[in-house]
Amino acid sequence: MRLGKGKQLAFVIVMILVVLQLAGCGNGTSKEASSSVTKIKLDYAYYNPVSLVLKEKGFLEEALKSDGTEVEWVLSAGSNKALEYLNSKSIDFGSTAGAAALLGKSNGNPIKSIYVYSKPEWTALVTKADSTIAKAEDLKGKKIAVTRGTDPHIFLLRILDQAGLTEKDVELVQLQHADGKAALEKGEVDAWAGLDPFMAQTEVEQGSKLVIRDASLNTYGVLNVRESFASDNPELTKKVIEAYEKARNWAIDNGDEFKKIVSEQSKQTLPVVDKVIERTDLSDPVIGDKQKEALNAAGVVLLKSGIIPEDTDVAKVVDELIDSQYFTKIAQ
Repeated sequence: MRLGKGKQLAFVIVMILVVLQLAGCGNGTSKEASSSVTKIKLDYAYYNPVSLVLKEKGFLEEALKSDGTEVEWVLSAGSNKALEYLNSKSIDFGSTAGAAALLGKSNGNPIKSIYVYSKPEWTALVTKADSTIAKAEDLKGKKIAVTRGTDPHIFLLRILDQAGLTEKDVELVQLQHADGKAALEKGEVDAWAGLDPFMAQTEVEQGSKLVIRDASLNTYGVLNVRESFASDNPELTKKVIEAYEKARNWAIDNGDEFKKIVSEQSKQTLPVVDKVIERTDLSDPVIGDKQKEALNAAGVVLLKSGIIPEDTDVAKVVDELIDSQYFTKIAQ
């Protein structure tokens, strides 16, 4: 069937308009995605005390109220859980140790680390009070509780490496952090790669010992976001960091109430919380070169231990993981 010249021209015009409309939709994906977000999902974690303040004080809910955006909170029992939730899109923002985020990114988890919520000494090698273990060499042949994919796990690998050992020289018992503490206290394991606040709890309540400590091997506490969420919703991402900054500054300025919130939220006594806060530095939220340096050092052992693929370009992964643009924008 042939169309007249007039109808042909009309048809061409309609097709051009359709193509332009589709192109406009493609170019407006970010704005459209941002405006369609009705709920954002964040984790809170006992190892991230700033998240406990943020959840308790409602700073983010207040910031998003005018947008009509809801906030949903999900408990992460460890960095490994936060990474699982991020990968499955169960949360949009998750708190982990920096080295755990590197491990996740190396294994294909599409995340960005965008903010430092703390610089903690939150892990050490813990034993019962009467243990004869005193140094890393003493761990050979011992049974050690650990949560794989977390900073305590990576800390353990690094202290073993320094002693000329690998995880093949010990017996690792995979347990979530709280269960690792319980196994240590029951004598089911010889040692535990601990994590605060559970580490502080067993110190205070059971007299457990932190026999191997090295704050330099504890990587930073970082807030991660799903890459697609951040790219589609840059303004929302910025608002989350702004709320985190408000919570961090509030924690610094309100020490006693901060400890009370951490105590109530984590269900730990104030003496335990005192130990946790004592070894948690909240002073510098900037993410950038310091974190890259720490993660590149951790990556060496992760490669050596076969925890990440042997062909991984660690420096490249670290560069792709650490994204300072969102914090830079709010700091200006």
